[in-house]
Amino acid sequence: MATKDSVKERTNSRIKEPRQYNVVMYNDDFTSMEFVVEVLVDIFHKDEVTAQAIMLNVHKKGQAVVGKYPYDIASTKVSTALSRAKASGYPFRMTVEEA
Repeated sequence: MATKDSVKERTNSRIKEPRQYNVVMYNDDFTSMEFVVEVLVDIFHKDEVTAQAIMLNVHKKGQAVVGKYPYDIASTKVSTALSRAKASGYPFRMTVEEA
C-alpha cells in the first residue's frame, strides 16, 4: 500500500555473463600422449574417452580447443597444466584465447 511519502524506485540492472575464453592445446613431438590425456582428465575434468579424442585431434591437426571458460578459470587451468608439464620435463604448450 503506497503512502504519500513513499517512493518507488525502478532499477534496470541486468546481469551480464562473463566473457568466454577458449583454452587451446598445441601438438609437439615430445610430450607423451599419456601425459596429455592425464592433463585433460585431471585438470579439465574430461572423461577418458573424450580426453583420448581431444588428444588425437591435437595430434592430427596440430591444435584443438579443449574447453571454454571465463578468463580466470581458463588461465588457472592453463597455468596448472603448464606447471605440471614443466615439472615432468615436457615442452607442452597451451594458450587462452578470447572465444
